[in-house]
Amino acid sequence: MQRTIQAIPLHTVTIGAKTQPSIIFLHGFLGSGGDWFPVARELCDDYCCVMVDLPGHGKAIFREIPQSDGFFEQTVDALAELLRESVCPPSFLVGYSMGGRIALALLLRHPELFIKAVIVSASPGLRTEKEQIDRQEHDKKIARKIEHNFEGFIKTWYDQSLFSTLKNHPLFKAVESKRQINDPRNLALALRVLGTGGQPSQWETLQYNKVPVRFFVGEKDERYVEIGRQMVKLCSSSDLEIFPHCGHTLQIENTELFLDRLRLFFNQQEEKQL
Repeated sequence: MQRTIQAIPLHTVTIGAKTQPSIIFLHGFLGSGGDWFPVARELCDDYCCVMVDLPGHGKAIFREIPQSDGFFEQTVDALAELLRESVCPPSFLVGYSMGGRIALALLLRHPELFIKAVIVSASPGLRTEKEQIDRQEHDKKIARKIEHNFEGFIKTWYDQSLFSTLKNHPLFKAVESKRQINDPRNLALALRVLGTGGQPSQWETLQYNKVPVRFFVGEKDERYVEIGRQMVKLCSSSDLEIFPHCGHTLQIENTELFLDRLRLFFNQQEEKQL
């Protein structure tokens, strides 16, 4: 389903019975909602799985050049509106990397829409204005690389240390090939408006969370293990789960364990707070 809400392009694919509880899946940078299909396929007997293409990815194509100021928050609010219109809330929420940042902001901004959430290999953004400005400049350089030599960019992107375990995985070539299906111009636009530097910090609002949330990180992804440890200290109703022998893309590297832990958490009855 293609939707444009307040100039924010979104696209969804749904599998499973709509009478079942819904899980909303948000993908990472360079990906699409279809990245979640191997997971959703295993869950669709028990859940209605809604896989979202985020702006600039998959079929969620920009019709005009987006303005960076406030675009992150507008995307979060557009997703909330989409869920209210198309899904019967409350739902479960799963987000990875860029989609994890958006999912966390969505959870904190619209908690009434969700039962539980799993945030995978993601952060609440950058703490200081200087860090945000520096990251924006870095993201602009990356965006220019995407526009000028997309195939070369894909190769160097996966040379980052956080993807070292993925590069040794049997599915890596398929993942790398799939990334090149996206449109470079749209990806560059998305990075400029949805990159880490362009989002408001969520660190200060973690303490107000009321929805049960799990932060999933890979053991080999040391930076995000540390971020996860910091988040659970601040975020109420949260816990950290570390996946052994995995890196940043733990849902690909060990899909079976990911599914086991996801099911366990979503099926778990939470104790009522007195």
